[in-house]
Amino acid sequence: MKLFKLFFLIFFTFTFSACEKKDPTSLNDVHWDRDMCERCKMVVSDRHHTVQVINIENGRSYMFDDIGCAILWFDDEKITWANKSKIWITDLSTGKWIDARTAFYDTQNITPMAYGFAAHKGKENIKKGEEIINFEEMSKRIFIIEEKNNRRRY
Repeated sequence: MKLFKLFFLIFFTFTFSACEKKDPTSLNDVHWDRDMCERCKMVVSDRHHTVQVINIENGRSYMFDDIGCAILWFDDEKITWANKSKIWITDLSTGKWIDARTAFYDTQNITPMAYGFAAHKGKENIKKGEEIINFEEMSKRIFIIEEKNNRRRY
């Protein structure tokens, strides 16, 4: 009888834990040095410039090695859910995930795809004298960089 009760307890534990829904905006695990950038197909290894985009409609996660790749991917692939997506980026100072849309960016960094933008949770983490821009301005500048380098024309 005790064995039956133990089996029953284990069965219900697994049954109810399997039904638990995951928050569709939560981060997925990164497989460093194995996951590939969705746009450029380079291996994601820089823990201070990595981006994770999540489609909140289905919870699917997309990895990027540089914020520039993520922004251009939305445009290249005509992603209809781009404005609703959750975009996480690693903080330059700590390597921790922060919301890319509310992050502050400086502009003179060595990044995997040479766009030069690094994210910071707060302005106080950016060196004095450095230019500080927001997500919208950084996104615009990525397209300007592409046009200037003749990689994209409109």
